[in-house]
Amino acid sequence: MTYKVFIDGEEGTTGLQIRDRLESRAEISLIRLSGDRRKDPEARREALNASDVSILCLPDDASREAASMTESNSTCLIDASTAHRVASDWTYGFPEMDAGHRAKIAEAKRISNPGCYPTGAIGLIRPLVSGGLLPADYPIAVNAVSGYSGGGKSLIARMEDPKHEKAVNSAFFAYALGLEHKHVAEMQMHGGLDRRPIFAPSVGRFRQGMIVSVPLHLSLLSGGATVERIREALGDWYSGCRFVSVASPEEAEARVALLDPEELNDTNALRLFVFGNQKRDHVVLAAQLDNLGKGASGAAVQNMNIVLGLDEAAGLK
Repeated sequence: MTYKVFIDGEEGTTGLQIRDRLESRAEISLIRLSGDRRKDPEARREALNASDVSILCLPDDASREAASMTESNSTCLIDASTAHRVASDWTYGFPEMDAGHRAKIAEAKRISNPGCYPTGAIGLIRPLVSGGLLPADYPIAVNAVSGYSGGGKSLIARMEDPKHEKAVNSAFFAYALGLEHKHVAEMQMHGGLDRRPIFAPSVGRFRQGMIVSVPLHLSLLSGGATVERIREALGDWYSGCRFVSVASPEEAEARVALLDPEELNDTNALRLFVFGNQKRDHVVLAAQLDNLGKGASGAAVQNMNIVLGLDEAAGLK
């Protein structure tokens, strides 16, 4: 059987990555709009309603517009923007988030693709909150560094073109220091947190890849938490998952001196680490992923596969 898929916003960074993962698959027939038809509301409306799955790779307002244009009950929308990530009538597209969540995605007609930073943060935090090791009111701080492709075409141009009028020449920069980053609500809600986390994102001079880290004081945790108990809790939560893994103590030890944000590039993998010093009462949780993979296009394709009843890993690695 062939399934019709429309990527609304195909020419953007995420859209291009999704297209690359789909266009060689025999069971997928891409609905393509060329030239000015990509911005023609009626052409888009027709494509949205003719598809089995439409993936929205658009700014927030444009995604809301596309959702309002989709009237077919047989079309599933997967929204890669932030527009619907905390909406009660959309299903959050993180299949590994809870036991049974994959089944919810399979039945959904409106799926909000997780953000890249929240994928790492929620992947680390939610199992510990649900398991009673991390209090829901813990004063969480999330630190992260991403490749510059996460900023879309505008930031890519500023990082890669030294003649750009707003060229960025730094090797590294922090941003969103007004503490109003749009991913925070998503982290709090789907992380199961009562208290709004502090989020400190940054960008490095590499195109893609990401590390998200959460430092904790062991003595402020619950249930007699230790480094090993935290690692075991994460390992149990993600046991059997194809794309989420928890590093062994030996794997973590091998990366104590250097955790490479680019190590999982071009994959849909999310690897979680527990770095701890029991003597100092400290632990740092870390998530390693490709911000364009499990953090964007890979996750969208994974969700599409689940919705269509296909092999979850089809077109992914």
